[in-house]
Order: sequence, then C-alpha cells, then structure tokens
Amino acid sequence: MNKIKTSLVLEGGGLRGAYTAGALTWLIDQGIEFDHAYGISTGAVWLANYLMKSKQNLYDYSVEGITDKRIIGLKPLLRCGRIVDYDFLFDRIMVEERGFDIAPLKKCRTKAYVGLYDLGIGKTEYHPIQEMSLKQLEASTSLPIIGKIIKENGKELLDGGITDMIPIVQSVEDGCNRNLIITTKPGDFKRKPAKAAIVQLMKMTYPQCLNISEDYRIRHLNYQKQISLIKDLVDKKEAVYVFPSRSSKVTRLGGSKEELDELFELGKSDMEARKEEIFALLKKK
Repeated sequence: MNKIKTSLVLEGGGLRGAYTAGALTWLIDQGIEFDHAYGISTGAVWLANYLMKSKQNLYDYSVEGITDKRIIGLKPLLRCGRIVDYDFLFDRIMVEERGFDIAPLKKCRTKAYVGLYDLGIGKTEYHPIQEMSLKQLEASTSLPIIGKIIKENGKELLDGGITDMIPIVQSVEDGCNRNLIITTKPGDFKRKPAKAAIVQLMKMTYPQCLNISEDYRIRHLNYQKQISLIKDLVDKKEAVYVFPSRSSKVTRLGGSKEELDELFELGKSDMEARKEEIFALLKKK
C-alpha cells in the first residue's frame, strides 16, 4: 500500500481569495498540517500566512488591507501607471504598515511550493517557499499586463496562473495522494477562451517570451484539464474539492470590506460543513 502523502492545493483569485483565507483560518483552528502545499497567485500569499499560522494576517490582508484604495484603482493608475500597485501592497501595506515578515517560512516543516511564470523559459516553475524572497512572493501575484515583471536573481517573473490556475498537476507529480483543493470559483465555473485581442496584446507586451501568448490562448484548456484531474481524484477518494457554496459579489479586483468579510466567513463555514470529508481524507479523527 502506498504511503499517504497529504497536500494542500490553493488557487488564486485576487480579492476572491478572502474565501481561501477564511478556509485556511479553519485549518489553523483545527491544527491541521500537510506534507506538501502548493499556492498560485494570491493563493501563494494565503499559503505563506497559513504556514506561519497567522490568522490575524489572513484576515487583515484579505479583508482590510486589500480594500485600501491606494492599491487598486485610480490612485495607483495615476501613481505608477497600473491599476494595481503590487509594490505598494507588499512593501507599504504588508511590510511597513502591518509588519509582514517572510523569514519564519524558512523554518516551515511542510514542503511548500509557489508557482512562478519565468519569461526567460516560457513556463511555470515551482519554487520552495522556504527559499523565496519577498519579491518572488510578489511576483507570484503579478498578473500579466495588469502587473509588472518582477526581476529577481536574473529572472523575469510573473504570476504562475498563466498556465497553472489550480496547481493540482504538480501535487500529483510529487506523489501526493490525499489532496485538499480550495478554489475561489463556483463548482460549475466554465473558463472562457481568451479573446484574440488579449492574446495579441500578450505577444506585444512580452516580445522576449514566445510562449506566453500561446499559453494564454490555451489557458481555458489547461483549466479544464486541471478540473478534470480534480474530479477524477475526488471519484477515487484521493481529494476533497472545496469551493464557495454560494455566489458572491466579490470579483478579482473589486469588493467592499463587508462583502470580503462575508466571503471570509463563508470559507470558514464551508470547511466546517465538510469537516467529516476532510478528516476522512487526512485520516484525522
């Protein structure tokens, strides 16, 4: 019989990640840890705070900090020419104003990984979170076109969600056979093909990377493969797939503090409602 190897798999979702932050708070309350963990996009930020067992940060960043008008909207557009100022979010809001420190992750026992899209090779690679810099964590959330390229250790990096929206393939390839997957979209979500204009804009924006426009063109197909794999794992009782049980007005880049708070609480309550499934998957009594 194969040894049980547990894994936590986190999608991104921008502001919708308040749901993930709530779900991770429930895991901390239950004292649940994993052998492996994988985070994509904002899922990487929530993963970092989960590994540090910081319930306060999970709430503060996903509900209060992220609604700061200095991060998304007109102010950052005027200040830095982009509608999302990731530098301001990480350096000013998280570190300077709220005291975020990545150093404790170096002592983390879980084998945790974050997906980063490397423009130099045109693919998403997974980096051990224990060895990551704050800039690499920022890169994991930097959406193409909306965000800027993060340059670190001679590499040009962006959000790994360009190819791996839900990092389940990497978890399976690493031999994990008990996967708890948390996503921010409804169970019946259907990703639409990228518009031709967006694909062309990718090609023009990143001329140094021949793969990125094609990766974006087939992004919906990759997503379908990831969902198909998840459903297969669920059928084999090798996964529990948790997603919002009801709709929310929160979008990737928009939502009020009240709406985010409600989504955070939904994450907690959905996990509680499915605790018997989760405990059975992880062999926890």
